[in-house]
Amino acid sequence: MAERLVPTGKIGGVEIGRLIIGENQFSGWSHSRDLQYLRGLFKAYSTQEKIMETLEICEENGVNTIIGSSSGYLSKYWKERGGQIKWIAQVHPKVNDLTSDIKRAVDGGAAGAYVQGGVGDSFVKGGRVDLLGKAVEFTKRQGLIAGIGGHSVEVPIAVEKAGIEADFYMKTLHHGNYWSATPKEQRVEFNVDSGSAYDHDNIWAVNPEKTIEFMKTVTRPWIAFKTLAAGAIHPREGFKYAFENGADFICAGMFDFQVREDAIIARDVVKANTNRQRPWRA
Repeated sequence: MAERLVPTGKIGGVEIGRLIIGENQFSGWSHSRDLQYLRGLFKAYSTQEKIMETLEICEENGVNTIIGSSSGYLSKYWKERGGQIKWIAQVHPKVNDLTSDIKRAVDGGAAGAYVQGGVGDSFVKGGRVDLLGKAVEFTKRQGLIAGIGGHSVEVPIAVEKAGIEADFYMKTLHHGNYWSATPKEQRVEFNVDSGSAYDHDNIWAVNPEKTIEFMKTVTRPWIAFKTLAAGAIHPREGFKYAFENGADFICAGMFDFQVREDAIIARDVVKANTNRQRPWRA
């Protein structure tokens, strides 16, 4: 077995590697900008067998948790391969049905669940932060760790102000120093991932500086996602930026051939992290 590389932290009683694999690459969600063939390429590559292989490589290298919506291939992996990878479910509660998707996660064997970032954005923008609180409460009653996601920094700001006892946040973090990034003067809060003409599927953290400063005041664990701006930033740079600026964990989509290198980078960045201003919260 390969060396287990990734350091761990805890959210609630769940021990989680500081590098978490995301699921978009398995489902074909590619953030392809204007490259229309990428979704088909992702789906063609990510066969059931390839997904199983990728999850095995993750566990061999200490990536012990996956975040995503699907549980079908995980049930197969757990049953047929004897895998132990933990699942934090991405759930999509609705205004008129907060619980069904959370129940699906419970039935599927999830260790935790978090409200997907677009939903978190929508609830906060619409003045319904109370719905996030109800989703968290219901998730906790099922025995799962409960999180809230957002692309906008206004999501954790509103949740903290409301006193909602989430176990963790999923919040985007990446710098904007890559050539396809939406120019600063065109970045609009809450428009990320909305299909808006403003973001062009090019940026997911429109105000990273504000996120970094606010999250210094937050004592809950923070899982940073979109740290590579959906492939625009190399992990050596994106992981360093996220961990140095306060993230406790990173969630990144990885193909099988990327896992070990990314695990090594994450390990080395965490070990060398002497510039971090936010205390580890997990």
